[in-house]
Amino acid sequence: MTETLLSIGHGYSAQALARRLLPRGWRIIGTTRSEDKAPALRASGVETLVFPAGNSHSALSEALDEATHLLVSVAPGADGDPVLQALRERLAAADLRWVGYLSTTGVYGDHGGDWVDETTPLTPGTRRGRWRVQAEKDWSAIEGLPLHIFRLAGIYGPGRGPFAKVRNGTARRIIKPGQVFSRIHVDDIAQTLAVSIARPDPGAVYNLCDDDPAPPQEVIAHAAALLGLPLPPAQDFDQVEMTPLARSFYSENKRVRNDRIKRDLGVDLLYPTYREGLAAMVEDHS
Repeated sequence: MTETLLSIGHGYSAQALARRLLPRGWRIIGTTRSEDKAPALRASGVETLVFPAGNSHSALSEALDEATHLLVSVAPGADGDPVLQALRERLAAADLRWVGYLSTTGVYGDHGGDWVDETTPLTPGTRRGRWRVQAEKDWSAIEGLPLHIFRLAGIYGPGRGPFAKVRNGTARRIIKPGQVFSRIHVDDIAQTLAVSIARPDPGAVYNLCDDDPAPPQEVIAHAAALLGLPLPPAQDFDQVEMTPLARSFYSENKRVRNDRIKRDLGVDLLYPTYREGLAAMVEDHS
């Protein structure tokens, strides 16, 4: 039987995984919310469904019946998880070897810069974090589902990073004393998911982050140095204008441990810090 991945919410991280699996003979069925994005996905070798759409529940159910593996990258909302709303009954009877749910390290909330790991109690401080905690519980409640939860730190990689703003002069070094963020390169997300697929451990929860939680202003400064451009201006967090969403990210401060992916999955990070990741992006002209 051909190994078939149904990727619901086939976005940036899922596409990186598909680039690993397609050359190995996998069949990938991916969903997108916009028909405009479907041609590009099909051109990459991914069979594409639009979800949500008029008859998408029926098409999605048929795809689930054909899938051996399931990856869910769709964020929940105030009304819950849209994938569970569409497929909960079918999931309980599905014949799947592996299910991956992409969550976020936002479920841990604020820890004042201290370290957290997968055993840390979940105390989210934002609405998005609370929705994620509930979604994790709802997915975990489906009996017999070979579920793996991946809590992702801030994602960067080709086409998604600080270089564009540094180049066009809009980058800012926002200074909030003691603030750090954990990050993960998209290729390290892809390789970790691929290893988990090869070594399933239903019920496992993994943090996906690199080895170096770092202040955001250091990352911006390093990006500018790599490009040979002037250091972007420093601005005090309490005085700078930011969107409510951007400001909410600074309300939570923690360092995320990644020991479990190394110990249990044997993952050797391609980009153990942002320095290696940004250097590779410069070389690739990202």
